Formats: sequence, C-alpha cells, structure tokens
Amino acid sequence: EVQLVESGGGLVQAGGSLRLSCVVSGFTFDDRAIGWFRQAPGKEREGVSCMDSGTYERTYYWDSVKGRFTISRDNAKNTVYLQMNSLKPEDTAVYYCAAGGWSCGADFTSWGQGTQVTVSS
Repeated sequence: EVQLVESGGGLVQAGGSLRLSCVVSGFTFDDRAIGWFRQAPGKEREGVSCMDSGTYERTYYWDSVKGRFTISRDNAKNTVYLQMNSLKPEDTAVYYCAAGGWSCGADFTSWGQGTQVTVSS
C-alpha cells in the first residue's frame, strides 16, 4: 500500500521558517517524483515544488515560492523535505505531498493527508 505522511506544519509569524517532511512507503522511493502542493481555504490546489526521481533529481519551484522554499530528499529515510523560509501570510494553506511517475511532468496519483501551515502577520 502506497502511503505518504506529512508532518511539520504549524503556526509561525511572517518572516519565520518551517520544515515540512513527507515520509513515503509502499513503493521504490527512488523511482518516483515527489511534489508538494497546497490549498488555501476557498482556493484551488496549486503546485509549490517538485523533485524528479532518479539520478538527476531536478527540482522545480512555482513562482510564488522561488527563492524562499527548498525541496530536498533523503533516499535513505524515504523522506522528502520542504524547507520554507521568509514565510508570508499568503503561504497559509494545507500542504500536501504527492507521488507520481518518473518526472514532475507525470500525473500525481498518490497523496498524503496534508499538514496545516498558518502564517500570522
């Protein structure tokens, strides 16, 4: 069974930092791209960041978080991280990690339950 479990969310003041973790199981971790997405109340889900699988581990960031967020993965721990710095109130959302195919261009078919991030002004 494929499982993704996020953690690390919480309440932080604007300008602060959080690190989210996504522990995955049920598939070969190296074979899948892992993405981070978020959904704010009343808004559609949007992409945040993604890392391709395999040797290259290319990373991608949506414009809203470029320069502030960093995605990384620890293959030994089957874990993907999202380091979030210089947080803004508009970053407030439920953050989800998801697994797809080999690359970030493929569909994401497995999702975690989400972790709440709240940034106060």
